Amino acid sequence: MRVAESPVPRRIAPLNALRAFEAAARHLSFTKAAEELHVTPAAISHQIKGLEDHFGVTLFRRMTRSILLTDAGQRVLPLLREGFDLLAEASQRLAAPQRDNMLTVSAAPSIAARWLVARLERFRSAEPDIDVRLDASDRLADFARDGVDLAIRFGAGDYPGLHVERLFATTVIPVCSPSLAAGPRPLRSPADLSGHTLLHFEWDTLDYTYPSWKMWLLAAGVKDVDYERGPRFNDAGLVLQMAVDGHGVALMTDVLTADDIAAGRLVRPFAVTVPMNFGYFVVCPNDRVEAPKIKAFRAWMQAQAAATERAAVSP
Repeated sequence: MRVAESPVPRRIAPLNALRAFEAAARHLSFTKAAEELHVTPAAISHQIKGLEDHFGVTLFRRMTRSILLTDAGQRVLPLLREGFDLLAEASQRLAAPQRDNMLTVSAAPSIAARWLVARLERFRSAEPDIDVRLDASDRLADFARDGVDLAIRFGAGDYPGLHVERLFATTVIPVCSPSLAAGPRPLRSPADLSGHTLLHFEWDTLDYTYPSWKMWLLAAGVKDVDYERGPRFNDAGLVLQMAVDGHGVALMTDVLTADDIAAGRLVRPFAVTVPMNFGYFVVCPNDRVEAPKIKAFRAWMQAQAAATERAAVSP
């Protein structure tokens, strides 16, 4: 039978000596390092000398009125800075009060602003003991590092090592203000788009399957509309606001336009839709999937998503 090997012991110098070196290297002064650490300059010098003896290297060149880092000192300083930054962050997390009733949800700004925020008060009414902290960012959250409990992600649903539930399948639809649709140049058929401004949302991806006006016009059988023209935006909220204000026709997912259509701020002038290979998914760590607050929010979101799909307005 193979016996498991014991881990190799870490060769770590005394922490006080490492702190003394990092402070002295940052200030290039034993005196300023001593002031920062509330000790004497002689104590700093003694700690660094012990560190040099411990590893058999010279860390500083000691001049008459100054000190300079040697090559060895320059190599190790960035690692020590990073290490002390991590230690400081760990200390802050240990000191921070633990709130078991706080649920941190990560979501892209588009789905957060255009769908989730409008419904959060319903969750608060249903689960008054759970406080939601919404992290609206396009950055992909790290559950362990960022303290995120649950995330809404847009993609193909392939998230290894995580519990994944589909929230929405998505289709792409053109939308515009009611006044634009019924205005002097009414939108009766897709060919009528030739007389209107096309608003473009630039998806943050290189994947060719993401929707475009070219793709939608092809599905609609329209060839005489210049799909390249019109302003471009990297924020879905800006695209939809331009459409609400009557400045053009936007191509957007049905999920992000659902509330504006229900409120009459936008209309679907045409029935043609383009299904996407991507959708919105709820993801969380496998070992946290049955945590009460996460389970409650997952169930609530699925109910809200089903209600949104049932209330979808036909053109």
